Amino acid sequence: MSGLTTKLPTFEEIEKIAKETYKLSFGKTPEISCCAPGRVNLIGEHVDYNDGFVLPMALPMVTIIVGGPNGKKDEADIVTRCDGADEPKKVRVNLKTLQPGTPKWANYVKGVIHSFGHPVAGFNAVIVSNVPVGGGLSSSAALEVATLTFLEQLTGKAAESNARRALICQEAEHKFVGMPCGIMDQMISVAGKKDHALLIDCRSLETFQIPFLAKDLVVLICNSNVRHELSDSEYPTRRKQCTEALRLMDLKSYRDATEGNLSALDGAEEVLLKRARHVITEIKRTQLACEAMRDCNFEEMGKLMTQSHVSLRDDFAVSCDELDVLVASAINCAGVLGSRMTGGGFGGCTVTLVGQSSVGNVIARMRENFNEKFNNSGQNLEFYICTPSDGTRRI
Repeated sequence: MSGLTTKLPTFEEIEKIAKETYKLSFGKTPEISCCAPGRVNLIGEHVDYNDGFVLPMALPMVTIIVGGPNGKKDEADIVTRCDGADEPKKVRVNLKTLQPGTPKWANYVKGVIHSFGHPVAGFNAVIVSNVPVGGGLSSSAALEVATLTFLEQLTGKAAESNARRALICQEAEHKFVGMPCGIMDQMISVAGKKDHALLIDCRSLETFQIPFLAKDLVVLICNSNVRHELSDSEYPTRRKQCTEALRLMDLKSYRDATEGNLSALDGAEEVLLKRARHVITEIKRTQLACEAMRDCNFEEMGKLMTQSHVSLRDDFAVSCDELDVLVASAINCAGVLGSRMTGGGFGGCTVTLVGQSSVGNVIARMRENFNEKFNNSGQNLEFYICTPSDGTRRI
């Protein structure tokens, strides 16, 4: 199996890199070491900013931050060893005049410092990650949440709740990165729990740990390594379309909507009907999936995942040919219960619920079909077998 999946640096390896880099860069051993995970969303896509329910799980892949105070009042020196981070990979940040800028990776850190709500004295830090960047596994939220956990340890000032922690990190992404993301990615990175998925009520920010006891089943993530340029521009467009459809239905929240409310969109642009239909049905699917998981009815869970992909493809229009081929390849394999795109779309990852004994055949079929359709680019596919893991923590 290991020859079929993509090898990532282990937790121990990146922790060692972080500590060695810190000693080389700053001449001493770090006093603080903490981490936060990426995530995969099992179901509930593009509903977190529409007051919906989502059902993600935290991944074993994490972003680690090590560091400590540097004795300076307003200055932080930060080094990253993250693959995919833009240059320069060492920055000096004035903690009193925080502004977005370049390199882009530093904006996530600066944004969290800005939104933290407590004074931060000077510090040095090193950041290392094994969360794939740009693959839809929320490397950005992992960086934000790891930064927040680091600041809490550095200052001794902890946020009063997991919801507040997630909101601080979400605000950082809105204000310093310019991405109007929902709350899901930050919340699961904060509150993930081993062997559980997390049902998040994105209206109340209540969370519910759902045991993920899938004997003989695994979660298979496929990173297409495709990222279409539409992704950044279309995200805010989808939000505006959802808001406009809600207004035309004369409702305050999609949680108050049913499929019957869609009749209010008769005569409106068809695109608004499709966007609203996805949100309403996806919220319902996520609730049903949670019930299925509680009952260990993973066949039903898989069916709902596949229905989710169809809705994301046809009504929300955030899939792409590459993801559609991967999902179709998976669901036509023996042992697969369900498959869907996960994340923002226009590339990125698929998530598949599959019997452990069938994983090798599924990976081979997905590569073969992708090669056939896209001229051998299936060699660029990356596969990860993941289990539900813990959220942010001090190491």
